[in-house]
Amino acid sequence: MSQPSHQLPGSIDETMQMLEKAGYIGERSLATVLYLSLKMGRPLFLEGEAGVGKTEIAKVLAASLNRKLIRLQCYEGLDISSAVYEWNYAGQMMAIRLAEASGSVDRDQIRSDIFSDEFLIKRPLLQALDAHIEGPPILLIDELDRTDEAFEAYLLEVLSDFQITIPELGVVKAQAPPIVILTSNRTREIHDALKRRCLYHWVDYPDAARERRIIATKAPKAAGRLTEEIVAFVQALRKQDLFKVPGVAETLDWASALTELDAVALDPGIINDTLGVLLKYQDDIAKMQDGLAQNILDDIKNQMKSH
Repeated sequence: MSQPSHQLPGSIDETMQMLEKAGYIGERSLATVLYLSLKMGRPLFLEGEAGVGKTEIAKVLAASLNRKLIRLQCYEGLDISSAVYEWNYAGQMMAIRLAEASGSVDRDQIRSDIFSDEFLIKRPLLQALDAHIEGPPILLIDELDRTDEAFEAYLLEVLSDFQITIPELGVVKAQAPPIVILTSNRTREIHDALKRRCLYHWVDYPDAARERRIIATKAPKAAGRLTEEIVAFVQALRKQDLFKVPGVAETLDWASALTELDAVALDPGIINDTLGVLLKYQDDIAKMQDGLAQNILDDIKNQMKSH
């Protein structure tokens, strides 16, 4: 039996508490726009670099509100059959053959039978319009910038009226609109027409204090001094001219990896040995191994001594 859904937060403070209770350490500005999105019933469009925690917000919402999470992972070439619906063609052919074998020649009846819910395969967008016992689901449209403009245009009907037109069946409309979270890594600009239907928030890299709190929450086994040095090192890395600076996800992976190696502080050897956890491009790793990591570490040690 399904557990009852939790009530939506009644204020910005309650939204902050909901996020933190689920282990998500966010800024008040994020809690504000999330609260407004829930209150106004508007989709929330989250933009920011990869690995800063955009997708996690939808997961936290689903867990905190006890709602089903329906995720549409976007990619180049995503089409309606993968995102919205398709027909079970094999099942339809079998039904046609059985009807013919039974002597049925009523084509209108056969067409009505095969273009019915029985043969409709629902993909994420159509699933999100269904009624759910727990309440409207969380629909996560992840990395929208990976799709093309044609699919973006198709989303306008879904996000405007929370309905989908299926030519063979007609219009399918949600009894209660889903809670929609869209994310983009900004590899391309999303069209204004889509953005106008959403509330917007830029999810930035956390400052040092917030990143320390994130590690304390998500990787609590990391030693205090190690956490301080990890955060200082990653914060310094984000100021360098790298192809891809590490996000929060990489910070947490690095903290966990160093903890597994029983590290209590950073040193040049352990940094070089674990750079592949933190950085994902060889050119960036080579730049760090060319003395940059040592320089950053020396600066961190000197700053800590002066404090």
